[in-house]
Amino acid sequence: MDLGVSGLRVLITAGGAGIGRAMAEAFAGGGSSVHLCDIDDAALADTASALPEVSVQSCDVSDPKAVDSFFAEGLQRLGGLDVLINNAGISGPTKPVEEISDAEWRQTLSVNLDGQFYCLRKAVPALRAAGGGSIVNLSSAAGRFGFPLRTPYVASKWAIVGMTKSLAMELGKDKIRVNCLCPGPVDGDRIRRVIAAKAEQRGITEAEMEAELLKDVSLNCFVSPQDIANMAVYLASPAGATISGQAISIDGNIEVLK
Repeated sequence: MDLGVSGLRVLITAGGAGIGRAMAEAFAGGGSSVHLCDIDDAALADTASALPEVSVQSCDVSDPKAVDSFFAEGLQRLGGLDVLINNAGISGPTKPVEEISDAEWRQTLSVNLDGQFYCLRKAVPALRAAGGGSIVNLSSAAGRFGFPLRTPYVASKWAIVGMTKSLAMELGKDKIRVNCLCPGPVDGDRIRRVIAAKAEQRGITEAEMEAELLKDVSLNCFVSPQDIANMAVYLASPAGATISGQAISIDGNIEVLK
């Protein structure tokens, strides 16, 4: 289905693999111009080889100077900006709150929340100059529920929902739409690491932990990176022109997180 995203100028953080890579493929496949960053140089090299029409750059979004460089190069390459996909994030520690170190707390918030803020701060003037556009922030199902043993991650993802809704109000007059996506467990390496860590904490097998996780998903399945990318493209397209301020769940209907 052609959603009319040809010609859009798109910046994507953490676009080298997983959800970000799927988004790059979806936008580029629809005719958008894409510039992406990642902290993983091997993933960037693989993406550059697989998607030669997409430009790539190394960037740690928790470093505001690195974000400044990413936007400077990206805006120069694209000639402006229509869409920001704020995708970068890390899982953070899986342990009781009293065992979480200052460094673990700060790193999780620095990447997941500060990184989005640094990108938003740079994107808004460029989107205003374009006459409007779309921002898609990545939150999580953990931005709607409590999630034991994942306090830093959950705190960051709830904050993204609040930031999204506030900015939608602030930027509506500029015709800038701001939404966030709340994926459930996304099939891939990250969820496998989380399952392994939680299984270790609980003293059960990884298979048992996965079954316990999925029993609270109405559709009893993980979602795919492509599922998330499809919604991002829709929100950035003319079909999503009046959608803003929403935290959209793509999770097979998670009923609770444990």
